[in-house]
Amino acid sequence: MHFALSVDGYRWEPVNDGRPVLWSTQGDHGVRDPTIVRTPEGRFHILATDLSLANCFRTKYRGSWGVITREGSKCLSMWSSEDLVHWSAQRRIQLGDADFGCLWAPDVIYDRERGDHLIHWSSTHASNNFGPMAIYYTRTRDFETFDAPRLLCRKDDGGIIDSAIYEDKGAYYRFLKSNAHPAAVVLETGRTLTGPHTRIPAFDEEMAKLAHPAYEGPTAFRLPDGRWCLLLDFFGVPGDGQGYVPFVAEDLASGRFVRADAAFRFPYGFKHGTVLPITAAEYGRIRNGPWPSGG
Repeated sequence: MHFALSVDGYRWEPVNDGRPVLWSTQGDHGVRDPTIVRTPEGRFHILATDLSLANCFRTKYRGSWGVITREGSKCLSMWSSEDLVHWSAQRRIQLGDADFGCLWAPDVIYDRERGDHLIHWSSTHASNNFGPMAIYYTRTRDFETFDAPRLLCRKDDGGIIDSAIYEDKGAYYRFLKSNAHPAAVVLETGRTLTGPHTRIPAFDEEMAKLAHPAYEGPTAFRLPDGRWCLLLDFFGVPGDGQGYVPFVAEDLASGRFVRADAAFRFPYGFKHGTVLPITAAEYGRIRNGPWPSGG
């Protein structure tokens, strides 16, 4: 797990000289796709996919992404903190049962109407014979107990993964990576957190300009100037060139996210994470550490 900081949302600097700040010592001994959330009580939680290709792809998963998708971890890895620097021991929270495949790419949104958090992720499921993935969710008030998982959304003509949901001006906006029809990230909007939602055509038009399907892992945040930034993880080339590609829109409702590479600076290839607004005091604390030097 790596952290980075930014004052303006455009220029980013690595924390801990680019070294990891947390390591997985349970499950697959590796984590992917982390998300971070601040609760109303002022605690912080990180959730992540429990998966290590380096440790397990050729052995446990027999060199097959299909095996991972069906037989991968039914747990998410979690860490908790009071100050964003000192973190609890790793926990693995089991949200899936035998009917679920691997739990991928969790994200979290606070439901102000219900006073709880909705955790959502992508997975295959026995309900369609472990076919195309859909988005499932659970609810929690304390990150200790969790409701039984339920289906959030499914796409009839192809799988969907990497959900990210935001509330703005009384509406909800849901980014998804669609694996087919189209093979692209899509943006939907609705009046309630759990739907129904409809596609925003202007967003489709901007994504079509990319002319490449290898974008995933959407995460969005409001910039200090009031506009919205969307970061997409580009994986369409080997080695250098992979990582976040930034897009900027005047607001979420327009869906008009325009690519803006020249305005952003990343010290290395950031991939599939989330952005958390923090205070000046929290910025200084994270920047100065202390942080560990090894795993």
